[in-house]
Amino acid sequence: MASSDGAPSAHSDGAKDADTSTSNTSGREEKGEQSQKKASSKRKSKVPRKVKRQKRANCFPNYTVQEGEDMLFVISNNTSEYFGSAWDSENKSKKRNKPKSPLKDETSEFVPKAPSDHRWGQSLPEEVLINIFKMVVAQDGAVPFLCRAGRVCRLWNVAASGPGLWQKVSVGHCWIAPRVSRSPKTENAIKNTMDWLAQNRFSQLREFSLHHWTMTVDYAVDVVSKFCPHLGALTLSHCSGLTKEAFQSLGLHSRSLRSLNLQHTEFQVEGLLSYLESHGGQIREIWFTRGLRYDRLLPAISRGCCPGLELLEINTKLDSKDGELPICIQALQAACPGLKIFRMLNIRPLHKTMRTSAEVSLGFPLLEELCIATTSYSYLNDKDLWEILFGSPRLRVLDLRGCWRITPAGLAALPCDELECLFWGQYFSSHAGSSLLKKGLHMVTQKWNQTLQELDVANQLFSKEDLEAAVCHLAQAPDAGTLRSLNLSGTRISPAAIRLLIDQTTALKYLNLSSCRYFPRGLKRIYRGQEDIRQLLDKLE
Repeated sequence: MASSDGAPSAHSDGAKDADTSTSNTSGREEKGEQSQKKASSKRKSKVPRKVKRQKRANCFPNYTVQEGEDMLFVISNNTSEYFGSAWDSENKSKKRNKPKSPLKDETSEFVPKAPSDHRWGQSLPEEVLINIFKMVVAQDGAVPFLCRAGRVCRLWNVAASGPGLWQKVSVGHCWIAPRVSRSPKTENAIKNTMDWLAQNRFSQLREFSLHHWTMTVDYAVDVVSKFCPHLGALTLSHCSGLTKEAFQSLGLHSRSLRSLNLQHTEFQVEGLLSYLESHGGQIREIWFTRGLRYDRLLPAISRGCCPGLELLEINTKLDSKDGELPICIQALQAACPGLKIFRMLNIRPLHKTMRTSAEVSLGFPLLEELCIATTSYSYLNDKDLWEILFGSPRLRVLDLRGCWRITPAGLAALPCDELECLFWGQYFSSHAGSSLLKKGLHMVTQKWNQTLQELDVANQLFSKEDLEAAVCHLAQAPDAGTLRSLNLSGTRISPAAIRLLIDQTTALKYLNLSSCRYFPRGLKRIYRGQEDIRQLLDKLE
């Protein structure tokens, strides 16, 4: 009985132990599951909390409004360089602006609303951009500015492609480096570019210039002449390789060409001569550099191939030894009666007489500017100058720098009564045959004291008394605001004469007193501007 009674009790105890063990294990499992759920729930809850915090942080405005005495200060709280950039996409900006700020309603009436697009260049009207581009082109040229501006955006491309902006184009080192050998691939790229520009941009081209081109010059001239019917001026400066075919293309297509500038350019003279003989009647302006191969150009012009010529400039290099140029002034006057500007820069003209003097020359009745300036010795005398200007009453500018044989009496005898600019300085190292003092400068200033605006008598050997008398005539001019520039460098001018001149004139803006022997060392310099010149007057007093 005892055994039977004890067995069930033992079994029940074992069952109880088993139940307790299972209950403990199940309780542990449940606790573990609950702890895992809590941990996972904590993790899950932590993530949105961070997001919520970020959203809350983003919902505040990026500015602070502070009230001052009489204005509101809007101070940005944004420290990031790229936040709110104009290059952010619209979707991102919308997402950032979705949460509403509690301070937005309070400050909306003080802070202006930002535009949806911060790219101001794309929001400008096309007419405004074109006007801005016109000002830049007038100062810096169409190339390369318009080429770069057209790559900014579509609006700028449309504005920069207007033919009205491409009326004056100059192409130089920005495209082609000088003295650099180019591959055929580069040559084809240059030709394709010229073709595209001529067909798409140069429809209203008026002035075209090439500088320092050594290759494909003929091709560029041919393309421009074919696709630019309004071409009026062509400049080829320091170029080489210009052949007869280029001048033939100009004659066939460029019927509006009026100006031809070939300074320091190598070309076939036969091509230019044939072009001038056929189409010289339409040419009004010619520039060329004197050389042994181009000596036939001036005789051709003197024979009358350019009867409507208004500007003629012949120059040479400063270090050139071919400075002497035989010229028949009478033949040129008969061939070009409408000449207004005649320049011979660094050239010593050798006057030739006509074989037959049956035709009487009337001179240059419309001449306004004559320039025979040179850095070496010019043997032009009063008689030669009279033969050029005896029929030129409209002369305004006379440049005789280097002409040391010209005298004040010869200048005073000229028929031009309204001369505005006289350049008569000597700029070579020594004075050939002019060691004696000159006299008579007062005759020049007395003749033109009412009209003279610029006077240059640098290094002229006039006496002190003569210079004082000449300056006195300038100071006594009826209009005190006429004289604007005076160069007395290297002369014997006295401080008393300069004091009188500054006191009487009101428009003087340039005064050169360098190397003047009668002035103190600190005052021998160039004075620019009326204020600087007035300070000199105070020092002289």
